[in-house]
Amino acid sequence: MPDLEILSPSEQVARHLRRDLLRGRWSGTMPGVPSLAAELGVDAKTVWAATLLLEQEGLLAGQGAGRPRRIVPPKRRTEAPPLRVALLTFDSAAQGAAYALELRHLLEEKGHLPFFPGKTLLELRMEVGRVARFVRETTADAWVASAASREVLEWFAEQGTPSFALFGRRGGLPMAGAGPDKAPVFALLTRKLIALGHRRISFLCRRPPRLPRPGSSVRAFLGELGAAGIATGEFNLPDWEESREGFERVLDALFDHTAPTALILDEAFLYHAAHHHLGRRGLRVPQDVSLVCTDRDPTFAWCQPSVAHIRWRYRPVVGCVVRWAQNVARGRDDRRQTLTKAEFVEGGTIGPAP
Repeated sequence: MPDLEILSPSEQVARHLRRDLLRGRWSGTMPGVPSLAAELGVDAKTVWAATLLLEQEGLLAGQGAGRPRRIVPPKRRTEAPPLRVALLTFDSAAQGAAYALELRHLLEEKGHLPFFPGKTLLELRMEVGRVARFVRETTADAWVASAASREVLEWFAEQGTPSFALFGRRGGLPMAGAGPDKAPVFALLTRKLIALGHRRISFLCRRPPRLPRPGSSVRAFLGELGAAGIATGEFNLPDWEESREGFERVLDALFDHTAPTALILDEAFLYHAAHHHLGRRGLRVPQDVSLVCTDRDPTFAWCQPSVAHIRWRYRPVVGCVVRWAQNVARGRDDRRQTLTKAEFVEGGTIGPAP
């Protein structure tokens, strides 16, 4: 899961102005760009870009060249009753992630009552029966399930309570959802590794992306291997017990025999654990083993060599959740699913196969 979003100067100014607008600091029309720039101590181009962002959000409306932007009163945009929105995260660490905090903040700005319920999917063991009992015992008008398994999402899709699949195996289910479009990026990075001579590539991820059937990203990975004439099997997609000891055992099993020349790790903590394991074996990155992480992490900024990873922006994803909550509050049946842009960042942890 991603943990940090770096805002551009214009996005920072837009956030500041958005809060003042929602608090009713101004009415009628927005102050001009020069006066806002002088007040905030930033250049006029940054303020202009920020007001353009607010116009795209519907908080401001342009009135032609040389005329101040008109303020759109919040009551004209939302007049929706508040919802008690349960944010069911994969684990407790995800509750402190930047995307989760931003989602909670924006839902509160809309007048809703977001909250983290008493347990996480990991604490519920991702078991449908446990999740069902917990949901029924929790008072909520709507649920956001983050990084849930296919089985858990299938259960949510069958319930009368509105639910949103944030990440997770949601494709084809009659429920709203959003997440980065990683499958094309998986295909790209796999082709890149193959072009560098790698034929022994293992992808280590938790169970939800690969069971009961491989998800789109896993299928893209296996498909590129097959297209290159590489036979696929458990070596490429190992099953392992999701614990520190289980992860060590699967790495030992891989490297004690025909060792992989490249590892793809599904989350940052798995990446760091694998890097430490390789170090204990005296294996160098990328000279002996190439490493790729499928998410970005703030700790990567301190890593040398730079970490090859998949990057995506969480703000568009969070925006999809907020729009869904607004539609649900208005009584609309919103089951749209959205894929947002993702890209491969080719870092220094990949190199030619040894």
